[in-house]
Amino acid sequence: MPSAWWSAKRNRQIPLDTIGNTMNNLYLQLFLTFCKIGAFTFGGGWAMISIIQREIVEKHKWIELNDFLDLLAVAQSMPGILAVNISVVIGDRLKGLKGSICAAIGTILPSFLIILAIAIFLTPDTIKNNAVVSRVFKGIRPAVVALIIAPVLTTARSVGINWKTVIIPVAVALLIYSKIPYISNPIIYIVLGAIGGYIYYMHSLMTAGRKEGNDD
Repeated sequence: MPSAWWSAKRNRQIPLDTIGNTMNNLYLQLFLTFCKIGAFTFGGGWAMISIIQREIVEKHKWIELNDFLDLLAVAQSMPGILAVNISVVIGDRLKGLKGSICAAIGTILPSFLIILAIAIFLTPDTIKNNAVVSRVFKGIRPAVVALIIAPVLTTARSVGINWKTVIIPVAVALLIYSKIPYISNPIIYIVLGAIGGYIYYMHSLMTAGRKEGNDD
């Protein structure tokens, strides 16, 4: 009986080569997923967010929505291009350094190849004077606006912004848009947001501690 149980258990073990193939496939999936995102996204990093969310959170289910929003906040706070930053942090969350490299290369490669092809075959005059190319780019613009608005609404709903708290992002957006020296600097609001989040976190801990003390 024990020998039969051990034999059955050993037969259920996953072979090492299967585990290795699964890990390699994940690296390849990361690269191909971000390659597709990079190839079909116009309008910069914000236009990518809704597509990244659909691919990473909804389709592949690699991370939860709340984790994605946290990684998005980290990517926005980092210097550099948002599209590359978000791909790096997601790749790092899934597969560490190698995952970051695969995701980043997948994001950068399509844009690099497309820009290289445009630089070789199309000049600014060609794009401007060619009616077909000009209309294609004009048609893309409304889609880019929609791609930028969609993640803003999704993020607002996910973080629980309501009619009482919507004044905060609206006021910050208007202050940044105002172009007033110093006040329109986005870095100020990133720092203030971090400080405010820390204060809120400490206040929550203190409140929870008081409640536990009262219960005792």
